[in-house]
Amino acid sequence: MKFDTPAGVTPIDRQAVVGQPHARVEGRLKTTGTARYAAEHHDVGENLAYGYILGAAIAKGRITRIDTSAARAAPGVVDVLTYETTGPVRGGNFFIQRALAGPLVDHYHQPVAVVVAETFEQARAAASMIDVRYARAKGAFDLAALKASAPLGPEAKFGGPANNAVGDFDGAFAAAPVQVDATFTVPDQTHAMMEPHASIARWDGDALTCWTSIQQLSSGTTDLAQIIGVPREKVRLLSPYIGGGFGGKWTAQSDLVLAAFAARMAGRPVKIALQRPIMFNNTTHRARTIQRLRIGAGRDGRITAIGHDSWSGNLPGGSAEAAPIGTRDLYAGENRLLRRYLTVLDLMEANAMRAPGEAPGLMALEVAMDELAEKLDMDPVALRVLNDTKVDPEQPSRPFSTRAFVECLQTGAKQFGWSERPKIPASRRDGKWLIGMGVAGAIRGALISKSAARIRLGRDGIVTVECDMTDIGTGSYTIIAQVAAEMLGVALDRVVAKLGDSRYPETYGSGGQQGAASATAGVYAACVKLRQAVAQRLGFNTSEVDFVDGTVRSAGRTVPLAEAAKDGEIVAEDAMEYGDLAERYDRQTFGAHFAEVAVDQYTGVVRVRRMLAVCAAGRILNPLTARSQVIGGMTMGIGAALMEEMVVDKRFGFFVNHDLAGYEVPVHADVPHLDVSFINEVDATMSPLKAKGVGELGLTGVAAAIANAVYNATGVRVRDYPLTLEKHFEQLPPVV
Repeated sequence: MKFDTPAGVTPIDRQAVVGQPHARVEGRLKTTGTARYAAEHHDVGENLAYGYILGAAIAKGRITRIDTSAARAAPGVVDVLTYETTGPVRGGNFFIQRALAGPLVDHYHQPVAVVVAETFEQARAAASMIDVRYARAKGAFDLAALKASAPLGPEAKFGGPANNAVGDFDGAFAAAPVQVDATFTVPDQTHAMMEPHASIARWDGDALTCWTSIQQLSSGTTDLAQIIGVPREKVRLLSPYIGGGFGGKWTAQSDLVLAAFAARMAGRPVKIALQRPIMFNNTTHRARTIQRLRIGAGRDGRITAIGHDSWSGNLPGGSAEAAPIGTRDLYAGENRLLRRYLTVLDLMEANAMRAPGEAPGLMALEVAMDELAEKLDMDPVALRVLNDTKVDPEQPSRPFSTRAFVECLQTGAKQFGWSERPKIPASRRDGKWLIGMGVAGAIRGALISKSAARIRLGRDGIVTVECDMTDIGTGSYTIIAQVAAEMLGVALDRVVAKLGDSRYPETYGSGGQQGAASATAGVYAACVKLRQAVAQRLGFNTSEVDFVDGTVRSAGRTVPLAEAAKDGEIVAEDAMEYGDLAERYDRQTFGAHFAEVAVDQYTGVVRVRRMLAVCAAGRILNPLTARSQVIGGMTMGIGAALMEEMVVDKRFGFFVNHDLAGYEVPVHADVPHLDVSFINEVDATMSPLKAKGVGELGLTGVAAAIANAVYNATGVRVRDYPLTLEKHFEQLPPVV
């Protein structure tokens, strides 16, 4: 199905099922422990063996000797894989890392060997017997030390050109009567998902089946086939449930690649689950950034110049963190200079993590906006409203498809009680606590990609949906079932959604905040084709038929839907494809985050008291699951603001705190009551569903809102995340 003009009235607009707060259709399976995740499939065949990865003990250099004889002789050992037995193993298209080191080592904890044994414990014990000798090479691990010599990064598919210049930024900034020029640092962060990376691989002749935890089955299948050297059609990936991904499980990584190699060499199924301490240096992460924000404004608060420079590092061949991407669209300003610099660092690969670009970028931009408001003696909400724009600031002829940014700000200010914000920092106290409030704008691209689905109508009237979409805890099963139920006029419990199988029609998968919009549009297209097939079989005019309450109706005649399939199942498959709408409209999601914090004036400890997110993201397909997504993003924002940091050992090149004891993430005690409101809007340029994604919008801007609230509470501006107590303790106002 082609979709190249804004949608008019569609069956989805009825919203009998879509748009309603339905509980997750797979919720019972998850809460009872019967939803099986990647490492929990035990019926994959006889003689399941276990693999254990030995990670490199250096960050850069080469392996000079690797002796596996003791490990091979250990009890229960089936095989030991090294580069000497497999040959070079490089990552697929999305990743630049090699899944197996040798003889070169690219980063710390890069796999150097895989031990396959009868039990996990035997594999782990034997791995400790492998003798690996290295020749260490000098590596680059310190972004700040290399910042001055870092070149502009390459142009990237995501983030656009590395040097975006519009107008005369230098001249306009120099002439601006009010200026902000500040530098911010956001540290390396990791996904820290609940479920570790895990895969089970089984060969049946020359065909490979893998049960794995992966967000995008199509690219994963392509990449894995390329890496192991088999035709794509010989690879099947199954990923029905994923315990969190955040971009860290986008495509094939070391667990999947090495399980496939190990199973082929061992001649039996092999399971590999990454042990938690190896995940931090073995898988991908969000790169550290150093960001300089320069904003020039007139005394009336209107921005005349905005500059955003960002520095990050990656392995050779990698891309830069697209931190300035949100600055491209969030505020007006005719003179603009946005640049991304990239240097080579010998740390594990930097790649996508929830809201790549916007999340770290707004941690700088939205604090700089707060500083500008203070210099102008202007309310921070009013400053943002004043600098709203209805057109792409870089391409004024290109309008936003929808833009409810001002409504988000004003609605949030009213709901949160923004008028009670202390006008003077460090002026409000509650016992020993200093109280402050902060705000930040939010933006995240509203992307959508071609996606397909297959719909089956059975003789019993049950509708089955099949597509390779994944569910990383987002509610994919539920919203896909809702769309099919709405389109075919049946109750939600009459729909079965089958996801996470690469043999099903291809979708974009879960990631980039486009999974929901893309996959449901594919389901819509397939349902349209099924509606036509049903109408024809029942003898109806296909243009004048309605599907409601489990029946098909037209011209005064009503027939049960199941009647159409009485002589056999009806199957329809189609995909939603798009014209040039993405070029004609700037499609974004917008939001506003508000935070109230308390800072202990004796210790400097920060406690978040309450938060509110107001989001504009097109039609909300399921308010219950969408709210859950936003709350998850807000929780991650608390971590980014106050605690998350992977600390680099700049001598030896590894992340020191590589476990959940040393890498702190928010726990229940850190998370207060979180409120979420959705602006009532639809975006007819997206698809017939008029919906956008929302999962990453809930994160962008959160950390900045908290940082601004901490400043409002203390009068101390910290530009180095996370905002840990030692960074402002000595400057706190005196105890009164």
